[in-house]
Amino acid sequence: MRTWNDTVVPFFILMGLTDSAEMQLALSLLFLLIYLTTVLGNLGMIMVIRLDLQLHVPMYFFLTHLSFIDLNYSSVITPKTLQNLLTSTRNISFTGCFSQLFFFVLFAATECVLLSTMAYDRYVAICKPLQYPIIMSSRLCWTLLAGSYVAGLLDSSVNVICMSRLTFCHSNIIHHFFCDITPMLALSCKDTNDTELMIFILAGSTLMLSLITIAMSYVSILATILKMKSTSGKQKAFSTCASHLLVVTVFYGTMIFTYLKPKKSYSLGKDQVASVFYTIVIPILNPLIYSLRNKEVKNAFFRVMQKRVSTRLLK
Repeated sequence: MRTWNDTVVPFFILMGLTDSAEMQLALSLLFLLIYLTTVLGNLGMIMVIRLDLQLHVPMYFFLTHLSFIDLNYSSVITPKTLQNLLTSTRNISFTGCFSQLFFFVLFAATECVLLSTMAYDRYVAICKPLQYPIIMSSRLCWTLLAGSYVAGLLDSSVNVICMSRLTFCHSNIIHHFFCDITPMLALSCKDTNDTELMIFILAGSTLMLSLITIAMSYVSILATILKMKSTSGKQKAFSTCASHLLVVTVFYGTMIFTYLKPKKSYSLGKDQVASVFYTIVIPILNPLIYSLRNKEVKNAFFRVMQKRVSTRLLK
């Protein structure tokens, strides 16, 4: 039951990022620009990989789904944030709030596991190049991808079930710009220790297992690269990993800063800045990082554009 002073209130109120009208306008324009670029960037990445046959390999198969996750991940948060910034209505229904929480955790946890899967793919490509086509078969790729989504679904389901069992009676005002776990826990009039412990264990396990997989993969990759005698071989190996490492560092760094810390160290201002970064900014960074730092993606983009131009000229 969600009640305040024994009166049923069917919605939460999202306080947002600021009360200043000027700041709200500036942030809405900035977030709109970022969101449109995120949509175009990730859709563009998916289309280029799908249309260029040379990119039909496991690494870009996973990158396609990373773009798909980032696109959905951003769409869960940004449109509602823009609505709250541009209008005076900041209400969000219980169903809407818990749906937002569910899909936010789903895509965040799925991306977490998918990034570790991509690290394993790089490990096989660099450490076992002759066996790569056999090990990274189409069947294994789909299995690893399905495992990422199942892990995300499990994480989000447990989070929402635990949160929905709480009674919210302190207030219906969420001091955040979206329905996140910590601000919602603060509204509960029940003891939340068990809920926090369950969420912490599950989220921490997903994060740590993924980090361990990534660390072990890159330790093996580094050992293999150091044994290479060819300078060009070393540079090529490093370049194929650089984009992924940068994405991993940014994504995991903000997640650890925000969630894997004691409740007493929660700071509304700092955590909101971190939240803006990983919910709105990171989804635009991934396609930029992989397109600007990856020659294969850039070459594929030009090949696709040349084909389109040639097709139009022939017509």
